[in-house]
Amino acid sequence: MVTPTDDHAGTAPSPPAPRTLRTDLRRAFEDSGSVGLGAYPMGVAFGVLVAHSGLPWWWASVFSGFIYAGSLEFLFLGLVLSTTPLASIATTAFLVNFRHVFYALSFPLHRVRGRVGKAYSTFALSDEAYAVTAGEAARSYPGRRILWLQVFIHCYWAGGATTGALLGSVIPDGVKGLDFAVTALFAVLAIDVFRTRRDIPTPLLALACALVARFVFPGQLLLAGFALFTAGLPARYLLTREERTRA
Repeated sequence: MVTPTDDHAGTAPSPPAPRTLRTDLRRAFEDSGSVGLGAYPMGVAFGVLVAHSGLPWWWASVFSGFIYAGSLEFLFLGLVLSTTPLASIATTAFLVNFRHVFYALSFPLHRVRGRVGKAYSTFALSDEAYAVTAGEAARSYPGRRILWLQVFIHCYWAGGATTGALLGSVIPDGVKGLDFAVTALFAVLAIDVFRTRRDIPTPLLALACALVARFVFPGQLLLAGFALFTAGLPARYLLTREERTRA
């Protein structure tokens, strides 16, 4: 009978191969691919708007690179062209981007290492980056993968804006559909999250808040909808906790 030798008996399994920069880059690029399909065309639409507004093309790169706030950039362009007071611009920016405060409560910033990395990750916390990292699969993402994911999404948006600004004189002003790219993207991301979690009450609550805001506060639909949904989530959490306690 053949017995195992000392060289093989009792040996522990080999540890998993360490993550490499190339691996994290490749996976972050794959994670951000679907987002880029919506972010890049939306950036192109913004760049075309900058070019048609009469500003130099490089302003699109400045806005998308340093402001990097998606919908706020469209508003900011109109505010700048109309010479809106700085206080009004600051108030508008606060109201439009206030949702990011709630993103930060569950965004995995603690996995990102280094002060520079954390600072950039905070700056680049966009709707798309949060949507991708909020899924079940993203709970195992290391900090470097999350950081590169945000870098790629930033590049899609800024690259699209620069492209649109450079081609602004060629692309006609009446092109339809570019402004719907990000809306379609969020619809797809929401469907993916729902297929993973199967949480029916949350989308129903969001739909109800949107309908109430649409008919009761038509002039402030976005702000009212977010406020109602923000108030509804803690109420639903408390109600669910009470039901679990009774059970």
